[in-house]
Amino acid sequence: MTHHAALQELLGSRFSCRAFRADPVPHEVISQILLDAGRAPSWCNAQPWKVILTSGAETDAFRDVMAAAYDSGKPAPDYPFPATYSGAHLQRRRTCGMQLYEAVGIGRGDRTARAAQMRENYTFFGAPHVAVVTCPNELGPYGVLDCGGFITAFCLSAQAQGIGTVPQAALSLFSDAIRDHFDIPEDRKVLAAISFGYGKEDAPINRFRTDRAELDEFVEWKS
Repeated sequence: MTHHAALQELLGSRFSCRAFRADPVPHEVISQILLDAGRAPSWCNAQPWKVILTSGAETDAFRDVMAAAYDSGKPAPDYPFPATYSGAHLQRRRTCGMQLYEAVGIGRGDRTARAAQMRENYTFFGAPHVAVVTCPNELGPYGVLDCGGFITAFCLSAQAQGIGTVPQAALSLFSDAIRDHFDIPEDRKVLAAISFGYGKEDAPINRFRTDRAELDEFVEWKS
């Protein structure tokens, strides 16, 4: 298999895993994923990402903190969430949501079941590990851009080693709880987290796949 074919395979097979086995990922595998992700490009090679990585009892303690934060209903994100979705962005968001709910048998009008499924974000879908990604305030949106590259590289390296991932901006909705729990300094912002571990292959929620736009939907050709 060529390098390009291998990359296409990884990009095509990666998905947001939302049901995990409890088995921990070996430390050496996690270390390699982090080293691989650290090869992501960044402006002036700043490498602005700093990661808090939980395993075992630390993941369970963090799980309790985030579930309680969600139940409090008092969001306090470090970065503003999208003000609105419109056009194709709104349609893709709706389609993804409907695919998810259909996969687990939740009807359109079942608000209780939908709320319970949303809460699964804050218990990390049962994942044994979480990587919290923070970014320095001073680098602004370009630091965020660089950290996005790190998250992508992390997910691809994990996929290459048989590890499921789900990047979660949802956790940063309660950045204050994360900051307090891990004593994160004020000069860094909580950007997102990645829950990861060995996915449950037979879980219905892990069976649907999102569509991708055709080239002409996102490229304006000039020649």
